[in-house]
Amino acid sequence: MTAASGTISQAGRPAGLLENLLAVIRPEFRREVLVFDPRDPVFGGPPCAVPECGRPARCRQMCWSHSHRWMMAGKPDPAVFAAATSPGWAGHSPLPGCQITGCGYALAGHGLCYQHFQRWPRAGRPDLASWRATVSAPSLAPATCRISYCTLWAKPTSVFCHSHHKRWHRGGRADVGEFIASCRDPGPGHEYIDLRCLPGRLRLEVQYALQCRRDEARSQLVPVRVHRFARDLAATGVASLLDRPEDYWASLSPRPGQAPAGLRAFALDAYRRIEQLAFGSGWDLEYPRDRWRPRNLGITERGTILDFGKITQPWLRDLAKRWIRWRLSTGVSISDTDSAVRVIQRFSAFLASPGVAAGSLARVDRPLLERYLADLHHELGGRKEHTRHISALNVFFRAIRQHGWDPALPGGAVFYPEDYPRQPEQLPRALADHVMAQLEQPGNLDRWDNPAYRLVTLILMRCGLRISDALKLPFACVVSDSDGAPYLRYSNHKMKREALVPIDDELQAEISSQQQRVLQRWPDGAPVLLPGRT
Repeated sequence: MTAASGTISQAGRPAGLLENLLAVIRPEFRREVLVFDPRDPVFGGPPCAVPECGRPARCRQMCWSHSHRWMMAGKPDPAVFAAATSPGWAGHSPLPGCQITGCGYALAGHGLCYQHFQRWPRAGRPDLASWRATVSAPSLAPATCRISYCTLWAKPTSVFCHSHHKRWHRGGRADVGEFIASCRDPGPGHEYIDLRCLPGRLRLEVQYALQCRRDEARSQLVPVRVHRFARDLAATGVASLLDRPEDYWASLSPRPGQAPAGLRAFALDAYRRIEQLAFGSGWDLEYPRDRWRPRNLGITERGTILDFGKITQPWLRDLAKRWIRWRLSTGVSISDTDSAVRVIQRFSAFLASPGVAAGSLARVDRPLLERYLADLHHELGGRKEHTRHISALNVFFRAIRQHGWDPALPGGAVFYPEDYPRQPEQLPRALADHVMAQLEQPGNLDRWDNPAYRLVTLILMRCGLRISDALKLPFACVVSDSDGAPYLRYSNHKMKREALVPIDDELQAEISSQQQRVLQRWPDGAPVLLPGRT
């Protein structure tokens, strides 16, 4: 890998990357243990349903601890359980000890520690109450468990009590200091990510990725999962994300029991951010690649990576890149562009199939396209994708001729209207009047348990917006004309322009109430009127 500005120092790392990381990472993200507020929009969440718990809800509106306690209780009614259970965090309260007077070892069974539990069967299993009165505790008390909130005695062969020793053993016998730190409760309601397991440069790279995710605030990150990712990342032995190529992180395998999709997604996201920081962005950097990242091209619209690597013919790949670059420069959305790339991918696979083997653009003539039409009909059989493949490929051929990208394309390489499959007659898309009447009844609208859902339903019915446009409404979406009449301002993504729709006073009041709810949840404001739950 080479860079236009700067040389490669080692293993794909450009000179100056360390200095860039130190310059952009803020002090609050330069710590080895990152602690976040429980209401943080990215690393936190809504409060646990258990009163006075204070920790973020992670499962069934409860924190990890209380959701696990709820499952162990047989999954009773969540509201009843939340009102009755203790707000204490499981695993961070004193453990019960042996019932033998003066014994401070942890319980093992029948109210006895491991040592006394072994002695009781050898005594013939007498009545426990009377037997406990005859048994004495050890004369010399050992050291207490190293966990700060645990008052039990440590095992003779361990620095932990019996219960914490089992937890340490099941966790893989980590470093004693790291295990003690992981058991420490950082305080009521706080979430934290421990990055001490990572070497210096790699820790900076992960800190930078976390800082970017926090600044963008577009999706939620659960700290405990990031903490596990850090341990998996440390196990790879790399000193920098750039020490391995992108394909390595795309196929990264997690520890047993951890979902691979989340780990790979985080690793790839972090790798691409560090790569962009190291090498920059723009067409000069991205165009030669076989996988284009929209973020590196200044495209803020969320979308997938444009993968040209699946186009096996070099001449077809080069033409596809020129076509896609031109489409992006004309404002075509990233989703439509990705769909066009997949059309070329399928056409490439057809050209490489046995019996076709078109080795140049000059071989793409009308007889070959007729064979492709038959192959396309066999696979798609007249579905919506059938028409999309023919239409996109036809536009591709027309662009090659219009721009003079390759004069070798035969003049007969074109699809005609008769080549498109016949579309079945579409049913009416409008809702029936009696259905709309039911939806507009206040009693039915009030059945929504979320006021934001009720509001978006009103906007869809009264303003006629598409659901995608309604969910992207800006926070300040109401404007007034010279007479003070309110209008809903939104971006019509299909027409690629802003539009105004008149609204009544009731809908304006509903929008104002939603704005107040958003400000209560995010005091610094939010870019949209209807932010996602996470």
